[in-house]
Amino acid sequence: MPKNHGYGTLGKKVGVISMEYAIYGFAALVGIYLIRSVRIVPQGYEHTVERFGRYIQTLKPGLNLIIPFVDAVGSKINMMESVLQVPSQDIITKDNAVVNVDGVIFYQILDAAKAAYEVTNLQVAILNLTMTNIRTVMGSMDLDELLSCREKINARLLSVIDGATNPWGTKVTRIEIKDIKPPKDLVDSMGRQMKAEREKRASILEAEGQRQSEILKAEGEKQAAVLQAEGKLEAARREADGRERLAEAEANATIAMSNAIKTSGPMPLQYFIAERYVQAFKELACSPNQKVIMLPYEATNMLSSIQGIRELLDATDSKSKKA
Repeated sequence: MPKNHGYGTLGKKVGVISMEYAIYGFAALVGIYLIRSVRIVPQGYEHTVERFGRYIQTLKPGLNLIIPFVDAVGSKINMMESVLQVPSQDIITKDNAVVNVDGVIFYQILDAAKAAYEVTNLQVAILNLTMTNIRTVMGSMDLDELLSCREKINARLLSVIDGATNPWGTKVTRIEIKDIKPPKDLVDSMGRQMKAEREKRASILEAEGQRQSEILKAEGEKQAAVLQAEGKLEAARREADGRERLAEAEANATIAMSNAIKTSGPMPLQYFIAERYVQAFKELACSPNQKVIMLPYEATNMLSSIQGIRELLDATDSKSKKA
C-alpha cells in the first residue's frame, strides 16, 4: 500500500508539470499568432498581402491585421514621389549631329498592386522606356531645334512616358533634360558661326544707323533751306512793303509840297530845302570821327533859306491873326 501511494503522488506531479508546459506552449502559440497577425505600415508606404501566393488586399499606413501562416506581405511599395536619374547616352539628330544627353525623371506610384504585379522591375522599366523615347523624340529634331526647344522636348517625353506607365499604376510627374553636349569640334564651329552672325548684325546695325543719320541730316538741311528761303521771301516782302509805303509817303509829301507851292509860292519849297540842309549839317556835326567842320561856300544860301522860313512863319502868323 505505501508503494502504491508513492506512485500516485508522482503521477500527480507529472500531470501538473505537463499541464503547465501545455499552458506555456499555448500562450507562446497565441503570442506568435498575435505577433504575426499584426502589421504596422509606415507613412508613405503600402504593403500588398498575398494569401497562398495570390494577391488579396493592400495594407494602408498604420496598424493592420492579417491571418498568420495563411496571409503574407508580398511587396512593400514606396508611395512617395521618387527621382530617377537617366544616364547619359549618345543621340544622332535629324541633321546627323551626335550629342550626349542625360536627364532626370520624377514619378509617383498611385496603385501599389499594379506597381507590384503588372511589371517585373518598375524602375528599370521606367528607365528603359525613358531612354528609348529620348532617342526617338530628340532624333527627329535638328540640332538647332534641339538646343533651343528644351521645354518642347520635356513636354513630348512627359506625354509619351506618362501614358505608357499608366497601366503600371504609376504617374510620371516631370521629365527634365539636364544637359545636351554636342562634340567639341561642333561647339567650336557653332561659336565661330555665332561670332560671324553677331558681327554681321553689328555691321547691318551700323550701316542702318549711318543711313538713318544721313537721312536725318538731309531732312534737317532741307528744312533749314526751306525755312531760310521762307525767311528771305518774307524779308523781301516786308522790305518791298516798306519801300512801297516810303514811296507813297514821298509821293504824298511831294503832292503836299506842290499844293503848298501853288497856294503860298516858293517859300514852302525853301523851307523844305532848308530843313533838309539843316538835318544833313546836324548829322555831319554829330559824327564821332569829325574833328573839323568845313562850311561850304554857299553857306549864305542856307541863311537865305532860313530867312525865307522866317518870312513864311510871319506870313502864316499874320493870316491867323486876321482870321
